[in-house]
Amino acid sequence: MTSTSAETVTCACEDCVCVVPVANAVSRDGKAFCCEECAEGHPHHAGCEHAGCACHG
Repeated sequence: MTSTSAETVTCACEDCVCVVPVANAVSRDGKAFCCEECAEGHPHHAGCEHAGCACHG
């Protein structure tokens, strides 16, 4: 997990480039993710659907 500042965090998903506010991050196993789909390992093979992100799980 890479912190970009005290208030934002980069999604821990290897394929994701999203940076989200810490308050909005989804926590799993001590890591922060941008959304439930990334946090769950993309069980439906869907991306995070955030604009500009090519994450597809």
